[in-house]
Amino acid sequence: MNVVQVKNLNKSYPSFDLKDVSFSIEEGRIVGFAGRNGAGKTTVIKSMLNLIHPDSGEIVFFGKNLKENETEIKKLIGYSAGTVNWYPRKKLKDIISVVRKCYDNWDEKAYLKYLDFFGLDENKTAQEMSEGMKVKCNLLTALSHNAKLLILDEPTSGLDPFSRDELTTLFKELKNDGVSVFFSTHIISDVEKCADDIIYISQGKIVASLPKAEFVSRFSEEGESIEETILRMERSNENARHINKRV
Repeated sequence: MNVVQVKNLNKSYPSFDLKDVSFSIEEGRIVGFAGRNGAGKTTVIKSMLNLIHPDSGEIVFFGKNLKENETEIKKLIGYSAGTVNWYPRKKLKDIISVVRKCYDNWDEKAYLKYLDFFGLDENKTAQEMSEGMKVKCNLLTALSHNAKLLILDEPTSGLDPFSRDELTTLFKELKNDGVSVFFSTHIISDVEKCADDIIYISQGKIVASLPKAEFVSRFSEEGESIEETILRMERSNENARHINKRV
């Protein structure tokens, strides 16, 4: 079963175009959305959440159109956009007391579990937290209302290698509980660690959307890591773009 279907998504900006982006996410899969900074990952994710309005295309969650069922759908989604500017003098417990009221499916048991897992102190204010701790706070709220799908934009950005490893391990545990995880990243080693499927975007276009093993079989040369494969493909795409400009 597909929990998400993105169909022919287009969005134009003065200096960037998202072109006919299509892919699907299956239930209980970890999907790494890979690409360099500026490739279009955040534009796709914001379109999926109706935070920006695409020029054309359709987005379907759990078999329901996003535009017609946005409120219902968003109760089933956990979203994190990396670091945000929390109220600097507010304690985490005060921030959570507000966030908790936004969800009728808030799970206090899950909240306490992940509060402990991330090693967060409810009595710390935002200005006392590192950037990595703020990322963990965002993930904490995303995981505390029984979401069936996590959409995470650069969730490992700002985390130290140990915390990144903890997080990719958590993704696997969530998958075992039937949660689908869709995370964007430019840190390809994180995709290698935990993803079942890879969606690779370059210059606003989907280059590949495949199970990880099939991606390796189709695109990797002998002895290459996935990171080395994508770096090689990205250089080839960049060279082709420069040639087309000159022509």
